Amino acid sequence: MIKIILFLLLNLCLYAKTFNISTYNVENLFDLKNNRSDYKEYIPNDYSKWDKKKFTLKLANLIKVLKDLDSDIIALQEVENRELMQLLLKKLPKYKYYSFSKYENASVGIGFLSKIKIIKNQDLNIKFPNKIYRPILETTFKIDNYKFKIFNNHWPSKRVAESYRIKYAKKLFDRVNELPKDYDYILLGDFNSNYNEFETIYYEKRLNNTQGVTGINQVLNTTVDKKYITVDDILRRDKRVHYNLWLQVDYPKRFSTIFRGNKYTPDNIILSPALFDNKKLSYKLNSFKVFAPQYLYKNGKINRWQIKDGIHTGKGFSDHLPLTATFSSKKEDKNPLKKIPEKTFNKISDFYNTNKLLKDADLKNVVVIYKDSKSAVIKQKNDRAIYLYNNVAKLKEGYSYDLRVSQIKEFFGLKEIKKFKILEKNKKIPDYKKLYLEGKDIDILDLKYQNEIVTNIQGVYKNKKLLFNNKEIKLYFRKKSINPKEGSFIKIKRAQIGFFKNSAQLVIHKKSDIDVN
Repeated sequence: MIKIILFLLLNLCLYAKTFNISTYNVENLFDLKNNRSDYKEYIPNDYSKWDKKKFTLKLANLIKVLKDLDSDIIALQEVENRELMQLLLKKLPKYKYYSFSKYENASVGIGFLSKIKIIKNQDLNIKFPNKIYRPILETTFKIDNYKFKIFNNHWPSKRVAESYRIKYAKKLFDRVNELPKDYDYILLGDFNSNYNEFETIYYEKRLNNTQGVTGINQVLNTTVDKKYITVDDILRRDKRVHYNLWLQVDYPKRFSTIFRGNKYTPDNIILSPALFDNKKLSYKLNSFKVFAPQYLYKNGKINRWQIKDGIHTGKGFSDHLPLTATFSSKKEDKNPLKKIPEKTFNKISDFYNTNKLLKDADLKNVVVIYKDSKSAVIKQKNDRAIYLYNNVAKLKEGYSYDLRVSQIKEFFGLKEIKKFKILEKNKKIPDYKKLYLEGKDIDILDLKYQNEIVTNIQGVYKNKKLLFNNKEIKLYFRKKSINPKEGSFIKIKRAQIGFFKNSAQLVIHKKSDIDVN
């Protein structure tokens, strides 16, 4: 009996392994059969030159990406039919299993290629009276005798309002809410929703027919009370919540597509709490990444499949970048949260390494280096600065304080202290302006300087930007009344280095902070 147990334990150790899961919107993989559901530019052998040569090139480019990814499971979106999935399986012999789903008369569907055994598939059906989209594909896999599910999503695009995506989110949430709390599952795919959609929706008013409620955040509970679910608290929640892996990436790198020069995160990998517990499968912390070799992304541009003047050129890949993450069935990888060192928050710079405070943090000897009626900037000597918004009336510029911070926030990449109280007002700091940074000594476009107060920069104001030293940076004026005229020469005596939507900007709070000629 002992020998049998030892044999079983040995087998479990031998077969336990790490494995990668990826998601990739391949951008319209169509075949050469003429169907009524084909997009007009993919009608075979028509004016767009979608022919055998172009199809062969697009297929070869896709296969290169999939080979280089070399994931154990790859979720694909925008594949026309099952026959193309079978063709990919034939071209990629490492993959032994596949699944696919699509509605009749729909143009494209969703599917999986897998080296790991697929044991079951089912569709979550979401239909609308006058539009055809895609089901959510629920696929069950089995590894080392552990079953887990992946839900492959391709939600309606932003041609339609948020209520369409809400319907998808509700269907998905209702389904996963039926699963045991300790069941391992992953939600991934093209959600056509940013990880911070609850913020971005207010800048896209035509989408917001839900009073700011979004499918990916408030329905799937990747946020609660407009605060992100983080690895620190995902196992502490009674309600069903989820963790979006975009939070593990530095803000400037959070994008999988670029549209009109702006970066977005429509593709997401979202995890269940069970992937952080001490049971079957586990997420490998900080393994999430955007797959962006130079042939896919270079010089700030994604190398998408190119159609010029309505004609296929035979060049490019997809308008999306793949996402990938690593998981494990190994014993030593279980309960990954125990491997995270306890965070301390003694310095302002500590706040830049987290998305949420689970308990109050005390900061000593912070100096108010800038203040206006609604906001302030504080800094510690030999450390960083951070922005405080609202409730700053009792603070005085040029004084040192001890503060107790209870809440921080990230607003489009800018770190803020949202809630705090004064523990002690220490003393006046006569030379506090020595904590300002000289504009000529730093690269103000570098994210590491966000929230610092910079001084002595001058240049020409043009198209809402300051042109200086062969560089440019956006200027944001807190009050429209202080906006200078186009073409003005500006001397900036002091400004906050802000950060908004992947771009640094200089925030001018007061008219007295600039000289205009």
